[in-house]
Amino acid sequence: MVCYFEAGWHRRTNGSSAPPVVREAATSDPWDGVTLNLLVVEDDTASREEMCRALRRHGHSVDAAHSGRQALERYRNSDLVVLSLDIDDLDGLELCRDIRATCEIPVIALAARASEPDRVLGLRAGADDYMARPCGTHELAARVEAVTRRTGSRPRGDRAISHGLLRIDPDAREVRWKQRLINVTRKEFDLLHLLASKPKTVFSRQEIMSEVWEEEYRKTSRTLDTHVNSLRSKLHDSNSIVTVRGIGFRLGHESATAE
Repeated sequence: MVCYFEAGWHRRTNGSSAPPVVREAATSDPWDGVTLNLLVVEDDTASREEMCRALRRHGHSVDAAHSGRQALERYRNSDLVVLSLDIDDLDGLELCRDIRATCEIPVIALAARASEPDRVLGLRAGADDYMARPCGTHELAARVEAVTRRTGSRPRGDRAISHGLLRIDPDAREVRWKQRLINVTRKEFDLLHLLASKPKTVFSRQEIMSEVWEEEYRKTSRTLDTHVNSLRSKLHDSNSIVTVRGIGFRLGHESATAE
């Protein structure tokens, strides 16, 4: 089965309907041989099974969800989500927004609608790529690899941040300090993850408010200080986050490695 796109394959004149296998051509691709944990979200059984078989043939580990609700329970364990926007139980665009709101896992959206406005809606909902149906499994596998390269996505285990006694798993949204699971709010997690992403960098208050709260910093606001103090309390270490006077905050180096 062949998928035709504006920038995709063109019908060949030799009468053959089989598309070229992109993986075999890209022998020097550093992503060849990388096994990803993929989640295929599709309520049509035949389509779901076909996609799963094809992606497994390309060396990936594939889980499947037959509904949007099941996808919400499983996507955090995935490196990339192949999401049908035509599922019945939930709005596909809303599901895509929900995934994007909580993590950076790449999403490839599939839909029967192929117009430019539909593609724009899918991309603005948070999809990293949009494929119109009918589509071929070879191109789906190639797009999985292309999105993975473009987004810099790595297998799930490689995305956790470890810094001394601190470990942050962005997919599971878990924080562990001295191997203990720490209960944090959504904004506390985002704040700590930002600081830990560049542990030697001092983030200004303006940068933190823009990245975490998506708003400008106001001197009269105590929101940031309140969250910093809460994290220090939960980590039982006043030096876990260091205040740099006149600038902002950074992750505490010494306390993060001290027993």
